[in-house]
Amino acid sequence: MKKKEYYRLTVMILVLFSLLVGCGSNSTPLTEATDAQGTNEEAAGAGGEQPAVTFTFFDRNVGDAFDNPVAQEITKKTGVSLEIQQPTGNPAEKLNLMLASNDLPDLMSIARGDVLDKYIVAGALVPLDDLIEKYGPNIKKMYGDMLNKTRHTDGKNYYLANWYGLEQYPVFGFLMRMDVMKELGAGAKADNGEPFTTEEFVDLLRKFKEKYPNVNGKPSTAMTLNGENMGAITGTFKGMFGIMPFYETDGQLKSDVKDPKYLDMIKFMNALYREGLIDTEWATNKTQQYEQKLSSGAVFATADAFWNLGKPNTILKEAAADPSKAEESQFYPYKVVAPGVDPAKTTYGPKNSLGWDGIAISKSNKDPVSAIKFLDYLASEEGQYLLMWGVEGTHWDMKDGKHVPRPEVLEGFKKDWAGYSTDTGIRKWTWAIKNGPGEDGTPYDLIGRYETDAVAKLAIKNLADTSFDTALYDNLGPSGGTPEVIKQQKVNETVSKYFPRMVMAPSEAEAASLYDKMMKELETAGLSAIEKIYTDNYNKRKELWK
Repeated sequence: MKKKEYYRLTVMILVLFSLLVGCGSNSTPLTEATDAQGTNEEAAGAGGEQPAVTFTFFDRNVGDAFDNPVAQEITKKTGVSLEIQQPTGNPAEKLNLMLASNDLPDLMSIARGDVLDKYIVAGALVPLDDLIEKYGPNIKKMYGDMLNKTRHTDGKNYYLANWYGLEQYPVFGFLMRMDVMKELGAGAKADNGEPFTTEEFVDLLRKFKEKYPNVNGKPSTAMTLNGENMGAITGTFKGMFGIMPFYETDGQLKSDVKDPKYLDMIKFMNALYREGLIDTEWATNKTQQYEQKLSSGAVFATADAFWNLGKPNTILKEAAADPSKAEESQFYPYKVVAPGVDPAKTTYGPKNSLGWDGIAISKSNKDPVSAIKFLDYLASEEGQYLLMWGVEGTHWDMKDGKHVPRPEVLEGFKKDWAGYSTDTGIRKWTWAIKNGPGEDGTPYDLIGRYETDAVAKLAIKNLADTSFDTALYDNLGPSGGTPEVIKQQKVNETVSKYFPRMVMAPSEAEAASLYDKMMKELETAGLSAIEKIYTDNYNKRKELWK
């Protein structure tokens, strides 16, 4: 009996010992064996069979399963697999609900702004500074001073900015049909990169109406606008006048409507409207209606971001009578400069170097060290190309020290962007992405920047120099949940109400009168109190960024 008992006890000890060894081998690679690049072949096993850790991840933009080729390669490199939580309904509402219920995933992608601030104030996110210092060499290298700018008011970092870094890339512009421009005598400026004066631009609108009063039996339109995208309209016209997000005077930040050039802009737009050069339906145009008008061939110009005209331009190219001139039948973006404005100080390209959203580790995460190592790999040069170009040897190759995409990849995106991205994983997960080129000069954003069509090329030539960083002015308004938020909302509603009325006023005097009425209503709504908040937050931010 004693021998049997001894035998049983020995077996139990051996079993327990083997279990302990097994548990230890699963946790060791990510916490101890990950190198400075964040790669971890050991964690995934020799063949990458099983990840060492699985994190839940709420991505506000994408709900696809983490199983495409790029995702598999990421797991192989890092030992991390993800369970993506689909953002059903409104992502902001979902995020608010998760915060209220304290049901948080391990990793989160949250839009920069009020919701992200709520998470930080509530203590729902892990401070990253110490983790980055110990385990984030690539984050420190790639982000650099950006980490200083993304600090919260307490001086700590709680997220990694996404699509960060100021990129000299065009946004808004006046788009005109190149073939019609040439017919109207502006061929010399069709593609030479020179800006148009206001007089030259208006002259083209007038010549178009005079030469083509009707197109295909219907009245022509010199310029139409998308009433469903007022931001693009105001962004373009403010750009030609060099109007900044705020009017800075005597050390104070004021609403841009107080900039003297704002009323000049209104008068200019009003003059165009009264002369019949702007579509009478512009303020009520929905996107679909707007695109149909642009596609009809009866419109000469618009004010928008050039990438918003993809559908109309495709239709116009296909409908071109002369295939050799199909490219010229498209709308191309140009810089128009208001009187007295330095062309170099036009503001067509507002871009926030802090990016669109933040990638954060929630307080529910049981292994923040593995999480930061995972993010460090994604932020690295290698991780950027994997996320945005795909797998080396499958989707791209290194030739003469440069990343070179395989032709079938470029063709796949041209045929079906969404479908090909889903199948391959290329550009599906855009986490910790940096704007601009990598060390070899090729852009991280393969599909958005590597190959540009004729419209994008001219946009870069004409308008890239108007890019300016709005980071200092971003989210300076009142904090969510405060009484001032209601005032801010009222202020915004008042401007939105008066803007189309001023543009469509029957006379310049009436437009100016409406402007005065708007300013009085804004003061009643509490604009001065909101401007004090703007200024205070602006000064605090400048101090924080020193």
